[in-house]
Amino acid sequence: MPAVFVGHGNPMNALSHNAYTAAWSAIGTALPRPKAILCISAHWYIPKTAVMSAAKPRTIHDFGGFPQELYEVQYPAPGSPELAAETADLLSPFAVWDTEWGLDHGTWSVLKHIFPDADIPVVQLSIDETREATWHYQIARRLAPLREKGILILGSGNIVHNLHTYAWGKHNAEPYDWAIRFENRVREALSSGNIEPLIDYEKLGRDALLSIPTPDHYLPFLYILAQRRSKEKISFPVEGFDDGSISMLGITIG
Repeated sequence: MPAVFVGHGNPMNALSHNAYTAAWSAIGTALPRPKAILCISAHWYIPKTAVMSAAKPRTIHDFGGFPQELYEVQYPAPGSPELAAETADLLSPFAVWDTEWGLDHGTWSVLKHIFPDADIPVVQLSIDETREATWHYQIARRLAPLREKGILILGSGNIVHNLHTYAWGKHNAEPYDWAIRFENRVREALSSGNIEPLIDYEKLGRDALLSIPTPDHYLPFLYILAQRRSKEKISFPVEGFDDGSISMLGITIG
């Protein structure tokens, strides 16, 4: 099974029909049908590594100030206690069970387009905010056996995510030079196979620090990067920037 990273951007994409959502739909059409999905979302960023174990996960509306229509969206995919147990075992002794969490908008806003029928089991894995990027990359490598079992490992965040410089209300704003440079650096590193700088990204200078002012939206990318085997194919099924400072780049491995 391929592994996929999506730049999820604005939660309103859940209701929109645009170039990004069309590309997400195309990903779903191109993928083999997964037995289940393990999602690492930027929006479950907590001080521990937790595995969602709910059999019927709730749809979480973890945002404010949006139209009522968005709060009414439901993504009633089943959970998978079996996948949760296997994931926790692979990440032992770090992983703990979580019975309360559901599917946050980093997960359902994109899955609503990738698999609109909501009939594939979904489990979320949290991002431990107390750990450095290298730790996340290394722990993510343990998840690789899931791909051999038909599990889709999905990362949802954004390669570039700076809301301080976001062009609020100015639609179709041109992307910042630093945002373009950093995204291009990511693409070049993936193409060349020189991924170490992407893991230790804080050493990449001003462009990286502007693109990743906080690690929550970048770390899901490292979970997908960690799935790449030697010389495995990489493609970019989604491209573009949202209002200057959010990269919508999507990455498929395999």
